[in-house]
Amino acid sequence: MAVKIDGKELAQKTRNKLKIKCEEIKQKGIKPKLAVILVGDDKASKVYVKNKNKACEEVGIEFQEYILEGETTTQEELIKLIEELNKDNSIHGILLQSPIPKHLDINEAFRTITPNKDVDGFNPVNVGKLCLGQDTFISCTPYGVMRMFEEYNIELEGKRVVIIGRSNIVGKPLIQTCLNKNATITVCHSRTQNLSEITKQADILIAAIGKSKFIKAEMIKEGAVVIDVGINRGEDGKLTGDVDYEEVEKKASYITPVPGGVGPMTIAMLMNNVIKAAGQLEN
Repeated sequence: MAVKIDGKELAQKTRNKLKIKCEEIKQKGIKPKLAVILVGDDKASKVYVKNKNKACEEVGIEFQEYILEGETTTQEELIKLIEELNKDNSIHGILLQSPIPKHLDINEAFRTITPNKDVDGFNPVNVGKLCLGQDTFISCTPYGVMRMFEEYNIELEGKRVVIIGRSNIVGKPLIQTCLNKNATITVCHSRTQNLSEITKQADILIAAIGKSKFIKAEMIKEGAVVIDVGINRGEDGKLTGDVDYEEVEKKASYITPVPGGVGPMTIAMLMNNVIKAAGQLEN
């Protein structure tokens, strides 16, 4: 039976440490502040923003929310708001909650967020720094996964890591974060053939595809570490991951649950990035 990687507990431990760090920064006259832009009324996005606000309150980070109309907001208005936040010295981190309405260009928006306030790690400058192994803001979900590996002493060096999913938000930065730890990476996606043949070779399997209970026990090898990044809502309203947890936990060595796994760590690492951004101003 696999060891459950408790993301909820680790996230709490992380926030407790950040609370102390936040207080230290405040004593130097800096009040860490996060600005979140929400475009439209996507229900899931509203929940995520609410959770981020709650985490900010706990850590001691000031939180400012900017809500834009989904249908009528223009690209120019979105870019103008980001540019104003870039210039506002009281704001240390800027986050654009995705998804945004299809008529808006999210990539231009990410490019506009100044790199030293890009706490989501999506500005091309920070993506490039990650690829070069330089100090930068790492996307919060991959960063959370890496912290889990550290906490549970799961070694990546020399290991075969298989990542299912190639999104800009999770899959691609995970490739680089694992590569920076000297893992051997294989990336699978919707065009991959003989998927099970590949997943069965993984020492560490990371699923980030958004398909409920897609990964079955027969798709992994005995003793594999299984990280479930997926969050899916079933017809019964319950949250499920990309992994068939009940079956896979019998075969894996470590496994993350959904909920209570990667999700809480994503928000904890966002808090970490905001404190890091505020700390840049200490000197």
